[in-house]
Amino acid sequence: MITATVHGRIGRDAELRYTPNGDAVADLALGCNYGRKGEDGNYPTQWVKASLWGKQAEALCEHLVKGTGIIAILSDVNVKTYTTKDGAVGNSLEGRVMAIEFTGAKPREEQGRSQAPQSQRAPAAAPRAAAPKPQQAAASLADMEDDIPF
Repeated sequence: MITATVHGRIGRDAELRYTPNGDAVADLALGCNYGRKGEDGNYPTQWVKASLWGKQAEALCEHLVKGTGIIAILSDVNVKTYTTKDGAVGNSLEGRVMAIEFTGAKPREEQGRSQAPQSQRAPAAAPRAAAPKPQQAAASLADMEDDIPF
């Protein structure tokens, strides 16, 4: 089985649909930059079609909006050949999402909706008391405690 990890942005809002068997499917279009900048100052973009299935699709679909940055691990990666309306032959890279992680900031449209106006925000917290002085660093590894958290 071929797997791939892609880092890109969602090109259009996810579309949730259901198969005749009742399985939820969210279709994604991911734009991934690669290579070197062209003469126009932009990187070329590879578009990847990805599908997210089941409860993950239902739970995440509303958050998978145009412009959102994600990292997705895809399985069953393959190249599909198709014919365009004008008769040209095209290829598309496709896969099934195994894992997904959101990266970076929300798209601008989402930021505007999620932030409360300044007048509705909670007041700033009262100033804190002076912080305690930091402990002196250990002189050597032997002086360190045995309960290091990693």
